[in-house]
Amino acid sequence: MLDDFDTRDPHNSEFYAPARLDFGAYVQSLCDEESGVNLPEGFVPCTHRWLVTTEGAVAGVTRLRHSIDTPFLASNGGHIGYDVAPSHRGEGFGHLALAVALVEARRIGLGTVLLYTAEDNLPSRATIERAGGVLESITYSEFWNEQLCKYWVPVPAKS
Repeated sequence: MLDDFDTRDPHNSEFYAPARLDFGAYVQSLCDEESGVNLPEGFVPCTHRWLVTTEGAVAGVTRLRHSIDTPFLASNGGHIGYDVAPSHRGEGFGHLALAVALVEARRIGLGTVLLYTAEDNLPSRATIERAGGVLESITYSEFWNEQLCKYWVPVPAKS
C-alpha cells in the first residue's frame, strides 16, 4: 500500500510515511491512539482498521475518531476518514471501509457520525450517500483549500 500511494497518490502518501520509517513504532502509535494514550495535542482517541485482500495486501484503511471535540474535527475532519490504495479503487473497498467504521461507531456507542469529503470526490460522496449519509452543507475549507461536503450518517442498529 505504501508503494502504491507513493507511486499513484503521493499527496496522500505522506500520511503513511511513519510506517515506512519504523513499522513497529507506527503500529504502536495506532494502538495508543485507539486507547487514548500518548495523544498529540489536538488529537482524540481513534480506531484504525486495515482492509486486507484475500492475497494479504493492504487495500485501504479506515479511521474512526471517537469524538469530534476539536475545532478541526468539527469543521474539517469528522468522525470517519478512509483511504483506499490507488490500485484498489473502484473495487468496493470504500464501501467496506465505511461499513467497518460504522460497526466500530456502534460498538463505542455513537448514534450518528460526521463525515467530510471534497465536493469533487464523486466516488466518496456516492459511498457516503449509499450508507445513508445526509448532506448538510457544502462550504469552503481553508485548511484543505477546497469545497467540502458535510454529511451526517446514521449508525445502523445491530442487526
